[in-house]
Formats: sequence, C-alpha cells, structure tokens
Amino acid sequence: MNFAATLLKWFKSNRRSLPWRETENPYAIWLSEIILQQTRISQGMSYWERFMAQWPTVNELAAAAEDDVLKAWQGLGYYSRARNLHSAAQQVVKMGGFPQTFKELKMLKGVGDYTAAAIASIAFGKPEAVVDGNVYRVLSRYYGIETPIDSTEGKKEFQALAQALLPINEPANYNEAIMDFGAIQCTPTSPRCTTCPLCESCIAFREQRINELPVKIKKVKQRERHFTYLYIEVEGEIAIHQRGTGDIWQGLWELPEAQQLASSKESVWAKDALLLRKGVKHILTHQILLADIYLWLPKVRPQLPSDFIWINKQDIDNYALPRLIEILLKEISTQ
Repeated sequence: MNFAATLLKWFKSNRRSLPWRETENPYAIWLSEIILQQTRISQGMSYWERFMAQWPTVNELAAAAEDDVLKAWQGLGYYSRARNLHSAAQQVVKMGGFPQTFKELKMLKGVGDYTAAAIASIAFGKPEAVVDGNVYRVLSRYYGIETPIDSTEGKKEFQALAQALLPINEPANYNEAIMDFGAIQCTPTSPRCTTCPLCESCIAFREQRINELPVKIKKVKQRERHFTYLYIEVEGEIAIHQRGTGDIWQGLWELPEAQQLASSKESVWAKDALLLRKGVKHILTHQILLADIYLWLPKVRPQLPSDFIWINKQDIDNYALPRLIEILLKEISTQ
C-alpha cells in the first residue's frame, strides 16, 4: 500500500471531528484556518464558535467595526491576524464572494500558500497540497529528508513532494489526513511509532533518527523590552490609549507608560504610586517583555498625551487589550 493510500485508510479510523470539517462553507473553513495559524485547536475552537455566532457570514464580519473584531480576538495573540481577517472579509465582499483558486485566494490579506491550499482543497476540491508543520515533520521523517524546512531550498522541496503525493481525486481528505497524522500519530515528541502504519517503511524509524528530523537552521532572536505601566485612577475613571502602527499590539488599548507622563509630574507619581508587581514576564515570538505595574491615585488628572481617554474603570472589559495588560490588570483587581 502506498503512502497516500495508507494515510487515507488511517484517516478513516482516526479523523478528528471538527465543526469546520462538517461543512464546505469557505467562510467557516477560512475562519478556522486563520484562527489556528498560531493557536492550538483546543484553544481556537471557542473563538471559532464565537466568531461564527457573532458574524455568521463573511458580509457581517466585513461590516463589523475593527475594534469589535479585535475584542473578540482578545487572548489569541498575533493581532495582525485579526486585522488581516477583517480586511480580507471586506475584500471577499468586494469580489462578490470567495475566490476559488489558489492564486486568487492568495490575494486575500493574511492568506499565504498553506491557507490558500487548505481553502482551495477543502472548500472547493482543488488539487492543492498543504504544507504546514505537521506535513514537514511527517514527510521529513518518512523520507529521511535532511534539507532544513526553514530554508528556501527546503520549502521548495517539501512543497513539490507534497504536491506529487496528493491524490487529485481526494485532495481534501488527504490534506486533512496528513495534518491529523502529524498531530496525533507522528507528533513532535514521543511519536506513536509502535502503532504507526507507516513505520516499516519510515526511514527515520528504521535509522533511529526520529528526534533529528525535521531539520531547522534558523533560530528566532528575541530582544528584551522593559515597560513601566501606571494604573491611574481619578474619581472612578482610568486612563487608556490605543496603540498606533509600527509596533506590537497595533490597535489595542493599554495603560499609560511612565515615559508618557509630563516630565514635571514624574517625581509626583514616583513618590505617591504603589509598586504592585515588578518584572512581569510575557514572551512573544521575537520579544521578551518585562513590565512593572504601579497603582497611582492622584486627586486630579495628570497631564497625558492627547490620544489618551478617561473611561469608567468598570468599562475596561469593553476594550481589546494585549495579554500583558490583562495580566497587569489582574494585579489591580486583587488590591
């Protein structure tokens, strides 16, 4: 039995039951792919259900306010995905409906090769092979491929192999099968080799190189950043502002940073503010964030940049916040 046929047979018995697999609605499928780009299924499921309930069609999502979309996305991180999702929905509406080909799907904001192939194959039955982390792992181990998966050469090699293996009459089932196989059977650590239907012909298993494959060459460099935040409350109101472009958390809301206070006021807050937590650590893909949080209760509003607004402290939940700010606000709630 060949590679594809074995996977499809395995898939019949081990297929994960997921709501976006029970439909050919391209909107539902696209939404799941965007949510799951950097998110585990166990976490992403509730977000997908929430989006589908709040905006059942792509037209409704396109008409939503960006702030509402960011708020619904809160907790998933990588907020550019949410902004791209919203922009792409508006593109689809302008197009008069979802594009069906790989090339046209890639024109949508935030849709790369993998996502375009997934939507084209699963929603429209197009013979486009997906290549994600699961696919890289399965193919590199089974065929003993040492080409780094994060190199240009590697990406081309794996894409060509995946496309060559794809049964053109069952692209959706095959793509879902190989992704599920990587997620359930051929896992990153402790793969289930003893019950694997491919183990007898798997090069990595035969040569005891499971832990060596796939190969990566690039290591993400993380820079460290420090923030000093102030929770400033005056007569039941607190100050927040919306972050601009060109940095992390674009369009999300945050507390004032110490550096944003007028210099003449710095000694005042430093003398009167209460340090609640120091060095709260939050890790992003390329950055390690360390934050101090102070509680300051002045009698009058301090001078802040013009983009700050004052809101009732009870209304903070109505604003889309970065995960780090959520963590810091929990320190306030315990006081």
